[in-house]
Amino acid sequence: MDVLQLDISGRPQAWITPREAAVLYASDAVAWTLGLAFQVLRGGTQRSTGLQSRIEVHPILAVRGAVPSRAWRTVPALSNPKLFVRDRRFCAYCGGQFACDDLTREHIVPVSRGGHDTWMNCITACRACNGRKGSRLPEEARMSLLYLPYVPSLHEDMILRGRRIVADQMDFLLASVPRSSRLHD
Repeated sequence: MDVLQLDISGRPQAWITPREAAVLYASDAVAWTLGLAFQVLRGGTQRSTGLQSRIEVHPILAVRGAVPSRAWRTVPALSNPKLFVRDRRFCAYCGGQFACDDLTREHIVPVSRGGHDTWMNCITACRACNGRKGSRLPEEARMSLLYLPYVPSLHEDMILRGRRIVADQMDFLLASVPRSSRLHD
């Protein structure tokens, strides 16, 4: 399981491994943590005391001295796995729910007609509906969208990355996800 790294203000920065988190703990770079420790890393034994070093890793940690993340001002990178999760693996045309292998990235305004590869121009479609629409606009193909696209927030993007997320991390991220997000469905 990965650790959710935040900047000092609580904005998500990255998913890091427990070992990367241990380096932050050991260098006194952790400002605060959330959630119960899920892993204990043990080190060497100190000669003077005979005690073994021990670091408890929490699922969420904020890094002291880290530059507050500016990522919330930028658009998250678009990828098919994140798009399919955003759209809950539902085809925007027929409404069916499909396995990821049976889905495609559908451009509402086709690239061949000047459309761009952006969150606001891309939706999830099954292969049959994507083929039926072809390089036409939805209204030209007499197909209507069942839902509208949107640009995920930084907190949504951290969820969409497809990590195994524990309850503490999900609760933290969802608290900042807009109520209108499909991730609340």
